[in-house]
Amino acid sequence: EAGSAGSAGGGQAIVWRNVVLMGLLHLGAVYALSLVPRAHILTLLWAYFCFLMTALGVTAGAHRLWSHRSYKAKLPLRIFLAAANSMAFQNDIYEWSRDHRVHHKYSETDADPHNARRGFFFSHIGWLFVRKHRDVIEKGRKLDFTDLLDDPVVRFQRKYYKSSVVLMCFVIPTVVPWYLWGESLWNSYFLASILRYTISLNVTWLVNSAAHMYGNRPYDKNINPRQNTLVTLGAIGEGFHNYHHTFPFDYSASELGLKFNPTTWFIDFMFWLGLVTDRRQAPKEMIQARKERTGDGSA
Repeated sequence: EAGSAGSAGGGQAIVWRNVVLMGLLHLGAVYALSLVPRAHILTLLWAYFCFLMTALGVTAGAHRLWSHRSYKAKLPLRIFLAAANSMAFQNDIYEWSRDHRVHHKYSETDADPHNARRGFFFSHIGWLFVRKHRDVIEKGRKLDFTDLLDDPVVRFQRKYYKSSVVLMCFVIPTVVPWYLWGESLWNSYFLASILRYTISLNVTWLVNSAAHMYGNRPYDKNINPRQNTLVTLGAIGEGFHNYHHTFPFDYSASELGLKFNPTTWFIDFMFWLGLVTDRRQAPKEMIQARKERTGDGSA
């Protein structure tokens, strides 16, 4: 890892390796768009399927299951979510959940890894271009993450993370279209791997950036996170962000009802299959009381 610590901003030197890699990735994604008209329709559908699986690895997996413990999942489902999480290539489950818990505990301070008070660019992607602020590291040490490493699935994914990412994020998405319907490896690599990966990264980042800046705050007007419909559509249900920061233990990360929340539908389907138990929810009365006490009156 390049870059040296020790600048005035809490030791936040630029990590040039990340800047270069992210720049190249986004250039590759822009190039991939030019391949769309020439690709097999099944390749495009496969890329979208991989995108949904990637998203679930983050939303249902690293986020709602491991970071917040908002429901319990049986072993087969945890294995699936860990594999999907490797497809997402956003750090292993342990690191992702650790950063996310720190984000909730110290939201919008220097100890928040993607502090939205530092602007859209920083909270979206800029935080990955610099060394962590020393407050993130110091305050993060005070939280307890032993429950994460108590899960053998998390330990296994952490141990074999690099090879699992190569396989899940790059090899499988590329090989399937080539093997099953004769797509060129070039097309399937750029569409199902590079483009799908880049879009899924940006959709996740929008929860940190846009959903902390644009939208209403019906549950708590004193915090930055907001309800953002566009983020909800992209991040399959993660844009009800004012709700989520107000009731982080709720497995649905939103009020139930006819809300667009594919991640919740997935967890409910897994519950129906018997692979999920103990879905935690905020009671209606609690939600209503909170709206009346701290909401902005928009809902």
